[in-house]
Amino acid sequence: MSYELRRRRSRISALDVIRGFALCGILLANVQPIAGMGGPPVSGGQAGPAEAWLGLLVEQRFYPIFSLLFGVGFSLLLESAAERTARPRLLLLRRLLSLLAMGLAHHFLLWEGDILAVYAVVGLVVLLPSTWLPRWAVAGLAFMLLAVALTLDGGPFALVPGLFLLGSALTRYGVTARIERSTRVPAALGLVLAALAVPVVRLQVEGVRFSLTMAAAGLLIAGAYICGMLVLLRTPLRPVLESVFAPLGRMALTNYLSATVLVLVAARLVGGVAHEWSVATVLGIAGVILLVQWVWSTLWLNRYLQGPIEWAWRWVTWARRPALRAR
Repeated sequence: MSYELRRRRSRISALDVIRGFALCGILLANVQPIAGMGGPPVSGGQAGPAEAWLGLLVEQRFYPIFSLLFGVGFSLLLESAAERTARPRLLLLRRLLSLLAMGLAHHFLLWEGDILAVYAVVGLVVLLPSTWLPRWAVAGLAFMLLAVALTLDGGPFALVPGLFLLGSALTRYGVTARIERSTRVPAALGLVLAALAVPVVRLQVEGVRFSLTMAAAGLLIAGAYICGMLVLLRTPLRPVLESVFAPLGRMALTNYLSATVLVLVAARLVGGVAHEWSVATVLGIAGVILLVQWVWSTLWLNRYLQGPIEWAWRWVTWARRPALRAR
């Protein structure tokens, strides 16, 4: 059996589902900023109940999931690379540098709100050096960085280093490999996170240290979303969730970058001022784009092992051309 086929079988399906779910939320949050080229967020300047709910449930609620998963994927790749090469960190360095190149191109050519370059820089400065640390130190540093980011009110991106390290620590402690084995643990943790989020969201609505409470609420709600998805994956809804979100998640990088182009095209077709669009318009644009991406991702993955940009990124990472066509 080829390595690529073994890799497909060893994928943790829940990670693809959660990544695809987060991709949907990120697109929904980014439609207006992309169309407005860096204007205010979805909830900014909107007073209606629909806009308020959209802001509370979406704004800064999904990027923490992506950040956590980036750390998870980084450590999973390190484990794989350590078994196949004598210099696994050199491989990770190439991966981060190529991500930086993609992020800068996306930033300067399409949208100034790109986060890939931020991920690459944080990965080079924080995540890669952490691979020399014992796992207990990585876990402790993760919680320390998250606490500092919230205490100093450094904004949403200040949470990225801590989330990267938290995801890495979860993998190194074996939590990632066991995430689909329990229902009670994610259910209990999700309820705790949701209960903690309620008073924080209330403070956010009241405008109490808005940046801080928004970041804290986003962190708690993102955790509750992850736990909720893990619980649902242990129910008869699993096949539906896998068919809907896994194709999007397996091609997350391709879909994230192509979404910018599709939103810019949609903005020209819809017209008007992007930040005056109704919630229905935002949902409609995001829904159409996600439907197009889901159809394309599903059809593509029926023939190929991974998305086109994921494949190219893997090529640069491993410095040799990987298999693409599925057998």
